[in-house]
Amino acid sequence: MPRWLPWVLTRIRRLAAQRRILFTHKALRELSALELGLDEDDVCDVLMRLGGRDSGGRVASTRTGEWMYVFKPRVAATRVYVKVVLRADCVVVSFHEESAGSEGEQNG
Repeated sequence: MPRWLPWVLTRIRRLAAQRRILFTHKALRELSALELGLDEDDVCDVLMRLGGRDSGGRVASTRTGEWMYVFKPRVAATRVYVKVVLRADCVVVSFHEESAGSEGEQNG
């Protein structure tokens, strides 16, 4: 397990429990497109249950240079691709069904 992962998981879970989650417009569109009937509260529940095995690594944003953390949990028998950025709040950047084209290379 990468050194950074326990800290990241703790921070994501804490922010999700406090409902301090923001969604990009893209993430909200992707959530709706999943057609699993999930809402923003459901996403918070998914984030609170993330574990080390769900990690897909982290990637540096080409736009801001900050780390984006990738997770691939199973939700309602569907493997989803979740990408978050940690700021003052947890920002969900992407939330969609995992596909062959989903990024998530292991960095750092």
